[in-house]
Amino acid sequence: MGDVARLAGVSAQTVSRVSNGFAGVNEDTRRQVLDAMRELGYRPNSAARALRRGEFRTLGVITFSLSTLGNIRTLDAIATSAAREGYAVTLLPVAVPTQDEVNGAFSRLGELAVDAVIVIMEVHLLDAATVSVPPGVQVVVADSDAGDRYTVVDTDQAGGARDAVRHLLELGHGTVWHLAGPGDSFAAQRRANAWRATLDEAGCREVPPLVRGDWSAESGYRAGLRIAEEAGCTAVFVANDQMALGLLRALNERGRRVPEDVSVVGFDDIPEAASFLPPLTTVHQDFAEVGRLCVEGVLSKMREGGEERAEEYGTTLVPTRLVRRRSTAPPPAAAR
Repeated sequence: MGDVARLAGVSAQTVSRVSNGFAGVNEDTRRQVLDAMRELGYRPNSAARALRRGEFRTLGVITFSLSTLGNIRTLDAIATSAAREGYAVTLLPVAVPTQDEVNGAFSRLGELAVDAVIVIMEVHLLDAATVSVPPGVQVVVADSDAGDRYTVVDTDQAGGARDAVRHLLELGHGTVWHLAGPGDSFAAQRRANAWRATLDEAGCREVPPLVRGDWSAESGYRAGLRIAEEAGCTAVFVANDQMALGLLRALNERGRRVPEDVSVVGFDDIPEAASFLPPLTTVHQDFAEVGRLCVEGVLSKMREGGEERAEEYGTTLVPTRLVRRRSTAPPPAAAR
């Protein structure tokens, strides 16, 4: 730093301010310092700077499998938002969704240079008294109902499901079938509960049996073969777009036309949804906003410092919107 200061003709303090990105440095002076850094091959020592300032400019993210679209897109949004704020991301995958694995992930936080952690995890694994967050580490949770114990950011799962079911009912369908996600998924349960509640509120005389998949297109196909045999089924709300893709294939193979015979609504609005045959009506999730709010939340906690208080807990819901495409239509005349 002294060599850079001498070459640029400035003080070491000015070099420090430029290397740390602080404001209040004349633009010509800043350029002189940066030119001197390049000429001398100077790179700020991030490890030394972290020790001096007491922060590592790194956020930890604990998550389960990266095979699900929701986790991948949420992680991508978190990494993008963190980078905008000058932070890197360290991923701590939980290989098996057990309490011991969750405890192990939190324990590893104490060994890694992270300033805060974002958790993408089901609530039942954050419930146990044996889970302990390392002292001083701030936590925000995505996709959970743990708002009484943590700060939570989530998509409005129930609101999106209600919009999907109401759309089908307003088209004239007497009831709506539901192809749900796995039973241990918080998001799947929220969507299924909202599906059933919306049918009840609408006074539907028939509430079809819930059919489950595992988020994959293959599980949607298998479930679709069963649903296609239900002659009275004219509308299906599917808990994600990938299962909807499998359902569309099964309906096509069984000669059930979409939307002439059966209307289908998905959830997620993946980029490929508009290219399905027919283009899929679906619920759009704003993953970018979820990621931004998670990063904003942990950074705000870090800046405020101190121990978390119960009154700071709660859930922020990111709104969804229904994207209407060509997979939905009024039911066939014979079914009205």
